[in-house]
Amino acid sequence: MLQAIRNKMHGWPSVILLGICVLAMSLFGMESYFTSHNDTFVAKVGKHEISQNDFQTRVNQLRQQASEEQGDHFDSSVFEKPEAKQQILDAMVDQQLLLQANDDWGMRVSDQAVRDYIATVPAFQLNNEFDPTTYRTYLESQRKTPDSFESDIRSSLASQLIPDAINDSTIITDTTTDRFLSLISQRRDLRYFVLPRPQLADDQVTDAQIDTYYKAHQADYMNPEQVSVKYLEVNGADLKLDAAPSDDDLKKRYEDEKQRFVQPEQRLVSHILINVPANATPDQQKAALAKAEKIAAQATPDNFASLAKQDSEDLGSKIQGGDLGWLQKGVTNAPFEAAMFALQKNQISKPVLSPDGYHIIFLRDLRSGESKPFNEVRDQLVKELSAGGKDRKYNEVAGKLSDNTYQNPSSLEPAAAALSLPIKTTALFSRQGGSDALTANPKFVAAAFGDDVLVQGNNSGLIDLGNDHSVVLHVDKHVPAALRPLAEVRADIRKKILDERTVAAEKKQADDMVSSLNKGDAMQTVATSVHATIKTVAEAVRTQSPQAPVTPTPAPLLKQAFLMPHPAAGKSQYAAVDMQDGTFALLAVDKVQDGDLSKIPPEEHDALRQQMAQAYGAEATRELIDQLRAKTKIQINKAQM
Repeated sequence: MLQAIRNKMHGWPSVILLGICVLAMSLFGMESYFTSHNDTFVAKVGKHEISQNDFQTRVNQLRQQASEEQGDHFDSSVFEKPEAKQQILDAMVDQQLLLQANDDWGMRVSDQAVRDYIATVPAFQLNNEFDPTTYRTYLESQRKTPDSFESDIRSSLASQLIPDAINDSTIITDTTTDRFLSLISQRRDLRYFVLPRPQLADDQVTDAQIDTYYKAHQADYMNPEQVSVKYLEVNGADLKLDAAPSDDDLKKRYEDEKQRFVQPEQRLVSHILINVPANATPDQQKAALAKAEKIAAQATPDNFASLAKQDSEDLGSKIQGGDLGWLQKGVTNAPFEAAMFALQKNQISKPVLSPDGYHIIFLRDLRSGESKPFNEVRDQLVKELSAGGKDRKYNEVAGKLSDNTYQNPSSLEPAAAALSLPIKTTALFSRQGGSDALTANPKFVAAAFGDDVLVQGNNSGLIDLGNDHSVVLHVDKHVPAALRPLAEVRADIRKKILDERTVAAEKKQADDMVSSLNKGDAMQTVATSVHATIKTVAEAVRTQSPQAPVTPTPAPLLKQAFLMPHPAAGKSQYAAVDMQDGTFALLAVDKVQDGDLSKIPPEEHDALRQQMAQAYGAEATRELIDQLRAKTKIQINKAQM
C-alpha cells in the first residue's frame, strides 16, 4: 500500500501535500508529548501527593486492625467498597491538611515527645518499664530502622498537634457545665396507668381478608434461599511436621541470628533539659546556654536528682529526678547519644545541644553487651522453627489445594484425592449465615452465595479464614426462596389481623382519653372507667440506676415523659404512650424540677467538663479542616484507588 502511494506521489502539489501532513503530524505529536501525563497519585493536597503505595499501605493497616478486632467475623470485602476507600482517603487528606497547617504555623513534634511516646507503648515494656531489647526486636520484625519508625510516630503525633491545641484552648464555663448537668439530672413527677386490652366487638376474620393480607405481605412468609456446601479445609493447627527440628538446624539458626540473642550495651542515664524555643533568637539561645552551664557547674552525682526536679523542663522525667532509664544506641538523637557514650560512670556532661534544647547528662551506670548461650535459647528456637515449619507446610498444602481446585473447577474430588483431605459437608444455611462458626463466617457465606459458585457451579477460590485456616467450597444443595403455602400460615395471619384491630382500638381509646383529660376530666375518673390503677413516680430522672431499690419506670414512658413540655402551674401535661408490647398507657407529667447540683460530686462535674471540651474541640477541629479544605487545592484520582 505504501509503495502504491509513493508511485502516485509525483510533482510539486504532492510535495506540498506531503509537507502539510508531516507538519501536522509533528505538531500534534509534539503537543501530545508535552501534554500527556498519567497521574500516579491517589490524591494531591496542595503540592503534596498521596501515592498509591501510601494509600494501599493505610488500607492494609486498617484491614489488619479490623481482622484482629473482629476475628472470624471479619469481612475483607468491606475494604474493597468504593465508599470505604473514599472514607479512608478523606481521613488521609484531613491528616495532610493538618500537617501542612503545622508547617505554616511553626508547630512541630520534639524528639523528646517522640521518645516519651515510644517509652509508653505497652508492647515495648517489660515489668512496666521501657525495654530496649523488646523495642529493637519489634523493629527487626517490621523491617524498620529506628529513624523510620520514629518518623512514623512523629507524623502520627504531628497530626494531633492542632486538635490537641484546640482541645486545650476550649473553655467550658461553670455556667455551661451547670446548665447541662441541670438538664440531664432534671426530675419530673409522673402519673400513669396502663390500659387493659379491649375486647374486640368483631373478632371474625373471613377467608377473603386472610387471602388479601397474605397477598399484601408475601415477603413476610417466604422461606429464605438456602444452600449446603461441600468443602475442603486446611488448618495449620492440625498439620503435623514431617520431622522435628534437629540440633544442627537449631545451632545453624542460632549462629545465623546470634545478634538477636545479644543484650546490647546499655547506659543508665538521667538528664536535665533546658528548652530552646523553636526559631529562637540568638539572645534566647545564649540565655538557655547560660542557664544550662550554671546548672551543670552545680551538678554532682548526689544533688543531680534534686536539681532535675527543680530546674529540668522535661516534664516527662522531671518528677523522677531526670531518670531516663536504661538507654542504648539508636534510641536517642545523635548529639545526645554521642555525649552519653562518651561519658564514664558517675560523670556529668557539659551542656549538649540537641533539637530539644540543652541537656546536662548524668551517666549513673552501664552494662556491656552479653550473648545468651545456645542452651538458654534452645526452646525458643524450637518453637520458632516449628512455627516456621508449620507455616511452610500450611502454605504448601493451601497452595496445592488452590491450584488443584482451580484446575478442576467442577469438583472437589481430585483435590481431596491428591492431598488426602476429607470432603466435609455443612447443613443448609441462608444468606444471613448458619448456626456454627464456619457457616456464620461472612467470607464463607459470601463465597457460597457468589455468582461463580452458586450460579456457575464452580469451586470457590481459596477462602482465607485467618490464623492459617482456609477452605475451598462447592455447592452441594441449593434451595431457592419460596413462598410458604397459605394453609401453613393461615393461623398466623388471622392472629396478626386481630392484633392490628386490637392495636387500632387501643390507640383510639387512648387518644379519646387524652382528649378527655385535656378537657378537664380527672385522671382517677378516667382510670376507674377502665378498671386501671394509677401509679405515681416522684422525681423520675432520665437514666435509671440498675441498683435502684424501686421498680423501674417502663422505658417508653420515661422517654416520652422527658419529651413533653413543662406543665403550667396546677395543670398537668398528658400523652398516650405506645408501650411497645401491644398495650398503651396514659401518662401525666405534673411537675418539673431542675437537677440538684449540690448532689453531683466534683469529680463527675470535672469529668463532664472534659467530655464537653473534647466534644466542642472535635467540632472546632472539623470546622478548621473544612476551612483548610476550602482554601487548598485538592485533586482526587479515583482511577488509582
